Amino acid sequence: MPAEPGGFRRIGERERVGLGFLSVVSGTFVAPDGFTFERDIVRHPGAVCVVPLAEDGTVVCVRQYRSAVDEHVLEIPAGKMDVPGEPPELGARRELAEEVGLEAGTVTYLATFYNSPGFTDETTHCFLAEELREVGRASVGVEERYMTVEKVALDDVFSLVGEGTLVDGKTIVAMLLAKRLVDGRSTGAGPETAGR
Repeated sequence: MPAEPGGFRRIGERERVGLGFLSVVSGTFVAPDGFTFERDIVRHPGAVCVVPLAEDGTVVCVRQYRSAVDEHVLEIPAGKMDVPGEPPELGARRELAEEVGLEAGTVTYLATFYNSPGFTDETTHCFLAEELREVGRASVGVEERYMTVEKVALDDVFSLVGEGTLVDGKTIVAMLLAKRLVDGRSTGAGPETAGR
């Protein structure tokens, strides 16, 4: 059956490498003109990230070693959706407690985005956490044992990105969305008009 005009169609895929929580597959597709082609794809269970906003307007971040880039990177708390059936909001709350030892009175959904759709199906669900209280950290993994907790002002997000202090994509996206929401509250604008 040919693809619809202007559309692509996936025929199927086969796993090439299974790596625990992720896998690499070869997918077979049909282009609109009937040409059949393959693409390698990284399958990922998805992730969550959370902007923990303290009452003083600072965001609680972590600086942790990232082996893929061989650097310590400043990020917001985040992690894989590796608990079967766990809703994204609960995953965000879990990562908040594990990484920075905080619990949120309120959690607000910000957005979901594809991390890099050119090669992976990974999505990240972003949340804003407020009304924070300490509950104690439960570090998981060697990197988390050595990471540090740091605070940055949400109002400084643009300069932090511009000067290269924030280079992590999920952190940039989530903090900009959180700033837009918070600024909209203070001006009386809804989240759909804040920042325009």
